[in-house]
Parts: sequence; structure tokens; C-alpha cells
Amino acid sequence: MQSRLPLIFILLTVVIDSMGIGLIMPVMPDLIQSLEAGDLGQAAVWGGILATTFAVMQFLFGPTIGSISDRFGRRPVLLIALVVMSFDYVLMALAGTIWLLVVGRIIGGITAATQSTASAYMADISKPEDKAANFGLIGAAFGVGFVIGPLLGGVLAEYGTRAPFWAAAILAAANAIFGYFALPETVTDRIRRPFEWRRANPIGAFRNITRLPGLGRLLVISFVISLAFFVYPSVWAYFGKEQFGWGPGMIGLSLGAFGIGIAIVQGVLMRPILRRIGERNAVMLGLSVDVLAFVMLGFVTNGWVALALTPFTALGSIAGPALQGIMSRTAADNQQGELQGALTSINAVGTIMAPLIMTQLFFFFTHDKAPVFLPGAPFLFSAILVIGAIAIFIPVRRSLPPRSETTDNVR
Repeated sequence: MQSRLPLIFILLTVVIDSMGIGLIMPVMPDLIQSLEAGDLGQAAVWGGILATTFAVMQFLFGPTIGSISDRFGRRPVLLIALVVMSFDYVLMALAGTIWLLVVGRIIGGITAATQSTASAYMADISKPEDKAANFGLIGAAFGVGFVIGPLLGGVLAEYGTRAPFWAAAILAAANAIFGYFALPETVTDRIRRPFEWRRANPIGAFRNITRLPGLGRLLVISFVISLAFFVYPSVWAYFGKEQFGWGPGMIGLSLGAFGIGIAIVQGVLMRPILRRIGERNAVMLGLSVDVLAFVMLGFVTNGWVALALTPFTALGSIAGPALQGIMSRTAADNQQGELQGALTSINAVGTIMAPLIMTQLFFFFTHDKAPVFLPGAPFLFSAILVIGAIAIFIPVRRSLPPRSETTDNVR
């Protein structure tokens, strides 16, 4: 059990990071309106600003925090981030102006960038052949948080718009205390690397990481997958209402089912799939499933059919952890934080770009003068993106051995 405590802590950290976003979502419209005394449309604009601010901070600080963990260790970075995150939620719970909420999202985006450090810790404690499957556990933890967060936030909202923030603060603080006693350090002098600003910013991290053979293309594929995947949180609520006439309850239920599906696929099915077909074939399978799922969602007109597709669409989520496992094996032991930081920044860029692109596509194909009424157009665009990712991966796939070799040398 003692050896499992660090793994439990890492998964709890990812769950809390994921929950923290969804936990406060149900109260944000009312909270923003109470601070700004505006209408719902104005509250939505401020909500977009807050979400974008959070994602931009993740983009900017993902590589920095990852590189700091390569130098000073995973343990202090994770514990300090959780403590700061707890105080940040207290700040937001007490915020009396919209600008304090903005400050809270700036701090929150920085502390949530420690997902890169959590992934690096997972890489540190995993055998080379287990890395992809263990990254799947991180994806499953994210899915669990994605489901629990909005549900718990909705329940706590009954006690006031500030209640979810206090709950998030308590969860972060409790996990920090747990980590203090349960989390050993994994960065030893053998893999410790000096901190360099030229490698600790997004541009520098990308430039340095992409020098490793094949990794540049794999990072591009990761970005494309991220951009395509974020079609779900970007337009699903609008798509469900327009195409199927769903209300908020049904939309929440469908998103919850999708999150559960991802948690089952990445947490339970990932390991046997990898054992049977290997990482590179798992990437191809996941991308192929994504293309078919996006095309079907692009044209489906029956809500129950869309719900029935949930297990199939969730199966596509095997591509991300498998790809991450390949990249983690390519990078040296002392580059794991830097690599995971770069991946965090890539995902953040997808979070920033996807809402802008996908909502504009949805509007273009659903407004009164649309050339064709096609609410599912954003999903078809995602299908095109993933086809592009497959085209990039095919030549890279040929250069990979059936079971990728690990890189043990320290650069």
C-alpha cells in the first residue's frame, strides 16, 4: 500500500485539477452577474475572458513549471502548487470585484499547469513498457474529475455562489497534506538538470524538445488531437440544444456519460489494449475511431443515437496516452518535466483556439442565412483535423519499433 500512495496522490491531484474547473462552472454566471450587475450576455463575455486567462497561463507556465521540477524536484513543485491553489480558491470565494476573479484565474492557471509535473512524476515511477498505460490512468483521473466537478458544483450551489470555491480550497489543502506524508521525491542527482530560462518558456521548450528525432511531428499530432477533442466542451451544449432540443439536464447527463466513458477506456481498457496491439497501433486505432465518431456526430439527427455512440467516441481517447507514452520514451529521463510542460502548453493552445474556431463554425452553419443548415459542422471539421494527424503519423509510425525503445541516457 505504501508504494501505491504516490500513485494515489498523483491521480488525486489530476482529479482535483479537473474538478476545480467544473466545480465552479455552475455558479459562474450568477456570481459574475452579482459582481457586475449585468445581463447574462455580459456575464458570458466575462466568463470567456476568465476561461481564456486560465488557458493562457497554462500555456505560458507549463514548460516553466515542468523545467523547475526537473531542477528542484517534483515533490516541492506539486505541494507548493496545491497550497497556493487552496489560497487562490479562498481569494475567489471572498472576491468582491470581477478583477479579483481575473487575478484568481491567473493564479489558478499557473497552479493547474502542474499537471505537467504530475505526468513527469508518473513517467519517473513507471517502467518503460508501462508508461502509456499509466498516462491512461492520468487521463482517466481527468475524466473522473470532469464528471464529478460539475455535479458537485451544482449541489454546492444550493448553499450559495461561494460554496464551491470553499470546497475546492478544502480539497486542494487536504491533498497537499496527504502529499506531504505520502509523496517521495523521484528526481535524483542522476537525472537532475540545471534550470535554464531558454528552455523554460513555451518557444524554447518546443525548440529544444523537437530536436529529438521524430518528436516534432508527434508534438504536432498532439496539438491537432487536442484542438479536435475540444470540440466537445466548445459546442456540445449548443449542438445538443439546436440539433436534439436538449435542455441543461440532458446536456449535463450526456457530458457526464462521455467523461465516464473516457475514464473507463483510459483507466481500465488501456492496459489490455496496449498489451495486445502496442502503442503505435493504439495511436492509429484511436485516431481512426475519432474520425468515424466525428463524422457520425456531424450528421446524426437523433439524440438517443448520439448517446448510444458515447462508448465508441470514448474509445478514441486511447490515442492521447499512447502517443504520450511514445514521446516519454523518446525523451531522456532528465527531460520528462520539460516534455510534459510542452504538452501542457500545447493542450492550453488547443483550449484557447477551439472555442473560437468551433463556435464560429457552429454559428456559420446554423444562422438564418446559412448556406446549409449543419449544426454538426464543427465535428466534421474535427474529423478533417484528425485525418491530417493520421497523415502525419503514418510515416513516423514506420520509423518506430513495435515496442518503442526507452532512452536512458542523460542529456
